[in-house]
Amino acid sequence: MDQQIINLYDEYTHKPLTRQEFLRRLVILTGGMAAAMSVLPLLESCSPVNKATSDELFTERISYAGSNGNMNAYIARPKKEKKYATVMVIHENRGLNAHIEDVARRAAKAGYLAIAPDALSPQGGTPADTDKAREMFSKLVTAENLQNFLKGFDYLKTRNNSNAQFGCVGFCWGGAMANQLAVNLPGMKAAVSFYGSQPKAEDVPKIKGAVQLHYGELDERINAGIPAYEEALKKNNIAYELYIYPGVNHAFHNDTSPARYNEAAAKLAWQRTLDFFAKHLK
Repeated sequence: MDQQIINLYDEYTHKPLTRQEFLRRLVILTGGMAAAMSVLPLLESCSPVNKATSDELFTERISYAGSNGNMNAYIARPKKEKKYATVMVIHENRGLNAHIEDVARRAAKAGYLAIAPDALSPQGGTPADTDKAREMFSKLVTAENLQNFLKGFDYLKTRNNSNAQFGCVGFCWGGAMANQLAVNLPGMKAAVSFYGSQPKAEDVPKIKGAVQLHYGELDERINAGIPAYEEALKKNNIAYELYIYPGVNHAFHNDTSPARYNEAAAKLAWQRTLDFFAKHLK
């Protein structure tokens, strides 16, 4: 698919671009309404979730006190009762959906207690309509939202199956949150960000743990912030790993989005994530 079309869709899903304007520009790029309508399903289609199920997993839905109401979350862990290193899985700007719950189960299958909070809980939770979800994200108050995720770790400290060795992994919007948690949670030992916006350089010295960063080579919007972030990490002697995957786009890890998913890069990045957690959390 033409990279200009991918870039336009990325702009639509991440910036205040109306659907009407998105479709108008898509028609221009594709050369006509018929061509645009044939491309649109490829961009917006959602493949069935490849469920990481296992008889050895225990899952549940919980809520914990946030800064502006209760936060709902999905929990997955091995069935065996014991204390586990704990990983927060943070969704994209579509909210807590079946795909992110599946990623939480993948973390659980690797031996972690995984929690996936829903950032849209104070507004009633993630809707099925992705356009509605995008609108709801625009209403989040940054400071309150950060506290809602930080309070998730307060909740985890109360669970008798968490050993309080904390890590996180986030994707897109959640990748930015993973970077913010690394900055704002001194107890964060391992933060993994997939194509997430970088923190301010002046905040980087607050990072006490290690960070791992995954980017798609074609993701110009997000990648523009890499040099300043890496410079700050080096300057402050923070342990980090940075990977740029050739020829792939933003959201390359999301296997329910066929237009941008890249199987080889996704599998390599996830294995690197698990290796990183094993090094810093176990």
